[in-house]
Amino acid sequence: MDFVLYIHGKGGNANEAEHYKPLFPDFDVSGLDYKSYLPWETSKEINDVVITLKSKYNKIILIANSIGAFFAMNAKIEKYIEKAYFISPILDMEKLILDMMSASGITETELKEKGVIKTSFGEDLSWEYLIYVRENPIVWGASTDILYGGNDNLTSIDTVNAFIQTHNATLTV
Repeated sequence: MDFVLYIHGKGGNANEAEHYKPLFPDFDVSGLDYKSYLPWETSKEINDVVITLKSKYNKIILIANSIGAFFAMNAKIEKYIEKAYFISPILDMEKLILDMMSASGITETELKEKGVIKTSFGEDLSWEYLIYVRENPIVWGASTDILYGGNDNLTSIDTVNAFIQTHNATLTV
């Protein structure tokens, strides 16, 4: 038997996996409701789930949305994944954080001094998070198809194209 694991984006939930059941009728399909939005915590959680799934299933297909794609890549699970499908994924978290800082007029020095800064658009920027991202670069080798929304305001098409050029990935806009 084979398995499809869905990892949702911010504000999503594991129940969104129901949408994919008709697309994979011969697979068990389920979503993961991770408990934290901190990558050092979600990494372990996702990795543990995937290792458990791999002991029970022949193939694991991954579907990940937005920050769920970043969390999945950060979990270092690519060797267990037969195929990945990313939907409007966060592919370069450091760039996203730096772009948010720039849009908010926040410098690295200021973020380092304050630790956490709330932005006007509702996101908290964290020095600890930025440092974690820099110290834990993404390594991703799984064959990946990306569905990218042409009006995505978090990840630019240039970032997606850079990812495509350096990874085993295809792109549909």
